[in-house]
Amino acid sequence: MPTHSASHTHKPNRETLYVLLALVAGIGVGEALNLSFGGAEAAGNPILAGVVGALGVLTDIFMRLIKMIIAPLVFATLVVGMAKMGDGRAVGRIGGKAILWFFSASVLSLLLGMLLVNLLAPGEAMHLSIPPVGADTGLIKAQPTLGNFVAHIFPKSITEAMAENEILQIVVFSIFFGVACAQLGELAEPMVKALDALGHIMLKVTSFVMTFAPVAVFSAIASVIARQGLGVLGTYGLFIGEFYLGLFLLWGLLGLAGYLFLGGRIGSLLRHIREPMLLAFGTASSEAAYPMLLRQLERFGCEERVCGFVLPLGYSFNLDGSMMYMTFAVLFIAQAYGIDMPLGDQLLMLSVLLFTSKGVAGVPKASLVVIAATLSMFHIPEAGLLLLLGIDQLLDMGRSATNVLGNSVAAAVVSRWEKALR
Repeated sequence: MPTHSASHTHKPNRETLYVLLALVAGIGVGEALNLSFGGAEAAGNPILAGVVGALGVLTDIFMRLIKMIIAPLVFATLVVGMAKMGDGRAVGRIGGKAILWFFSASVLSLLLGMLLVNLLAPGEAMHLSIPPVGADTGLIKAQPTLGNFVAHIFPKSITEAMAENEILQIVVFSIFFGVACAQLGELAEPMVKALDALGHIMLKVTSFVMTFAPVAVFSAIASVIARQGLGVLGTYGLFIGEFYLGLFLLWGLLGLAGYLFLGGRIGSLLRHIREPMLLAFGTASSEAAYPMLLRQLERFGCEERVCGFVLPLGYSFNLDGSMMYMTFAVLFIAQAYGIDMPLGDQLLMLSVLLFTSKGVAGVPKASLVVIAATLSMFHIPEAGLLLLLGIDQLLDMGRSATNVLGNSVAAAVVSRWEKALR
């Protein structure tokens, strides 16, 4: 898709500023609400529950509008990209490079999480009162199996995949569709032109929806802080601080990896993805940033055919922040219960997480479901998840922003490898 004219270049900065202001205002308003309804006891107050519910509706509207855009946008950009590639070999080559990068980044994220928890031992240092072993976490039990994994990848109906926003299934269908268009050549040209137009239309719709982003960020943050209060930082400050330290280290490593392949352009990439990262952070959802991220990567200079392919794949296979959180959480809970995990078990857990995390991406609170399954596999009480449920949203904000960064670097590096970076 064509890059936008220079007159647009100042706009993202203003939008970024609005999202930042909304973030700060959300924290202020949320804390004020929490204190006025009794601080630590505020969570049970029916009036506060009503206010939080109303704020939740605003975030929900935004998230629904974003989800409405994702399926047609992924389908349109992917098919047009595939048709331009011209043959299945290019698809295999780009896919192979992307998967290699995702795999390396996932291993790096898992190892970093494991290393930090072993070094810092937050589970031992915090002396939390631990939930009884049999306590119910209220999570869906989803054992990641090969069958689930296959069902999650291959669609039985494209309309169902689009209705459920199953990105991976849409990717699989789009690849078949796009390669078929490429091979039919002239006959399929009207279809490719129509989908190219659809892609542009969806990006235009994105710009309409994005005007609502600061409101969504404000309401998302305000509702979390109103329920939790900033007091939660006192109790869990150590865990939250150490987890965010881990994320910053991961950002540094991803930035360094990007620098090795992109040189000085990594700075320009980070400037372009600043706003999608902020949006993912504010709404605690990497999905919320997808349409804007695609637009910004194209502005940065990634070719549409490459980032239209790598990005949706990354959203299924390359969630660096979530990967690091999984090792962090499992080992933290083991420490809290005083369970010693030898190095062999920890490495086995890493390899289990590397594969199971790919199969349940469509499940709500997917990270927690994977963590629960991993805990039970290693005989660590699942009830330990209750220690994290309260602060999961605060941790999710950092994870989501990191997922956006990881996928942006991946798309830019694969574009560079393909000599498709303007």
